[in-house]
Amino acid sequence: MAINVLLIDDSAVMRAMILKSLEMSGVPLGEVFQAANGEEGLELLGAQPIDMVMLDISMPGMRGDEMLERMRSSPATAEIPVLVISSERMTERVARMEALGAVYLPKPFLPEQLRDVVNELTGARK
Repeated sequence: MAINVLLIDDSAVMRAMILKSLEMSGVPLGEVFQAANGEEGLELLGAQPIDMVMLDISMPGMRGDEMLERMRSSPATAEIPVLVISSERMTERVARMEALGAVYLPKPFLPEQLRDVVNELTGARK
């Protein structure tokens, strides 16, 4: 089963790198939607069928932790799996996001690590 992913990071270069890692990892991808901040991410969540969100923490405007709180407060998006991909280490924001059910993957990572976490969160198979 192909999964639709929403990739949210303020760096277009980082989004491209994560997308390339997803493609290399063998994750069964459907559509990949991209956003540069939390506001754009929430708009896409309301307009597209999303199976999983990959989210950075530090972004201008609405940060990743703020977006995740908004997602979890809405019945329509509360159960969508969220993978936090960030270079930010164990901070208060990371801990809060994990408490909201997100899984944290630190940058840099290997495509195989990304595949394993995505498969675990979505039940996808290679």
